[in-house]
Amino acid sequence: MREQVTAFLRYLDLEKNASDHTIKSYREDLFDLSDFLAQRLGDPVDPDRVGPQDLRTYVATLHEAGYARTSIARKLASLRSFYRYAQRQGFASSNPAKPLRNPRQARTLPHVLSDQEVAKLLSTPTGQQPLALRDRAILETMYSAGLRVSEVVGLNDRDMDLVSGTVRVRGKGKKERLGALGSYAVEALERYLARRVREEQAGRSGEGALFVNRYGSRLSVRSVARMLDKHILKAGLDGRTTPHTLRHSFATHLLDRGADIRSVQELLGHKNLVTTQIYTHVSAAVLREAYLKAHPRARGAG
Repeated sequence: MREQVTAFLRYLDLEKNASDHTIKSYREDLFDLSDFLAQRLGDPVDPDRVGPQDLRTYVATLHEAGYARTSIARKLASLRSFYRYAQRQGFASSNPAKPLRNPRQARTLPHVLSDQEVAKLLSTPTGQQPLALRDRAILETMYSAGLRVSEVVGLNDRDMDLVSGTVRVRGKGKKERLGALGSYAVEALERYLARRVREEQAGRSGEGALFVNRYGSRLSVRSVARMLDKHILKAGLDGRTTPHTLRHSFATHLLDRGADIRSVQELLGHKNLVTTQIYTHVSAAVLREAYLKAHPRARGAG
């Protein structure tokens, strides 16, 4: 089965132009399944011999191992995609993953920062040192354009247009979209770039990368995540705050101020409007909380 999985991963890379992260997730999910089936059915595994009951047993072992429901749902999506490909290629006559239902997901609202909390976080990097200017530019850019950490590290100098206040973003599946940069982000970027140019004249080069480390190399996702965690802690924000919270806050604040949901969908790079609609629930939850706190008869007779 690993041979067919490898062919599927090659198809995702060459024909579907899937992101490295997506391919990595599929590889882990499908190789994990292949190992399980090899123990259950014997090695080598013929994809056409696998039935729904084999996969139900696999899902049961995932539950027993303590996997989150979101992780199990992702694995099932990987299996369905692989078997759709296997059917087209003649590796399998049916899709045994199709009858399986995803585990019911708990509906949790994303954690969002208030305007004041965002301002506190963005002002945490202080001083005119190169790293402080860089960190401030990263935070301002992420909040201004609603970027994921992976998207901000992928930015190149040529992606920025500070005159028009726009940025070209490469999102999931290597799909490009246009992001917006507010005046605070533009100012922070101008200060960072002015200092970075002087550093590059000393022989350092980021090879086109917008945000670089002290050695002039492109920042990694992990290094930016660590930097953000440091400033989140320094700002004394809620323990639920993560780097992705800036993206959640970006979307919620736009909708709170009357932005059209489809425009927010485009800015976030969401494929489906349903994904964006969770932020309308966040806004409704915030409104209800304010109502319950303020209205004298909101909580019933005491």
